[in-house]
Amino acid sequence: MTMATFQELHYTGYPLVLPNAWDVGSGLAFAEAGFPAVGTTSFGISASAGMPDGGGYSKAATAALLPQLCRLPVHVTADIEDGYSDDSAEVADYVAQLAAIGVAGVNLEDSKDGHLVDPSVLAAKIAAVKRRCPEVFINARVDNIWFKEQATVEAVLHRAGVYADAGADGTFVPGLVDPSDIRTIAAGTALPVNVLAHPSLTVAELGELGVRRVSSGSLPYRASVDAAVNVVSALREGKQTPAATSYWEMQSRLEAFRDSSNA
Repeated sequence: MTMATFQELHYTGYPLVLPNAWDVGSGLAFAEAGFPAVGTTSFGISASAGMPDGGGYSKAATAALLPQLCRLPVHVTADIEDGYSDDSAEVADYVAQLAAIGVAGVNLEDSKDGHLVDPSVLAAKIAAVKRRCPEVFINARVDNIWFKEQATVEAVLHRAGVYADAGADGTFVPGLVDPSDIRTIAAGTALPVNVLAHPSLTVAELGELGVRRVSSGSLPYRASVDAAVNVVSALREGKQTPAATSYWEMQSRLEAFRDSSNA
């Protein structure tokens, strides 16, 4: 059976659940678990390097990670913040480099340093990328609600419309959790709507509201840090530690990944 394209994964009868990796080990685990696509998380990648999210801190580490993730039997989409440049031609050049190594999609956001930028800025980047790499799935991130600026449904839909007209393939609205707002935004754009996972709504419930993609974002990274602390705290307190994938299974997975690069 031919694997569905990354674009097609947004148009099935159930939302695409997208895990976001921060290193090769997490990407391998997500692929092993059967997810058809894996994204990167700028927060997880930046935090792993001791830097805060945003500000382009994830650029070098993301560039180093993506060629390795693209060796996995999954679609790979990259969180590249605002494209790491204000120049639309430079962003298009950068995405072309990613497409050349097999990246299927990118997230591009309409904010910088924690504040919204004029929608024409992201629209120009989207148009430039689409001219250069029409096959790359552009997920346009609308940050009104995330950064609590112009945080209305009407403002979100306006920006989403501008980005759709520029050639975006999807609309990502992080921070969107109100069911009524989700339904209105999903109905107000022809593009598949992407939200972050949230404990108040299941993936099935989000699908019923019109959502087509649910991203884990930095949740797995943050949960893994919590789990690590809990394990060593249990050791210190004389409690039973939780079960984990064995050393030998992970070692075998990594050896197979290493060997695949030499095949």
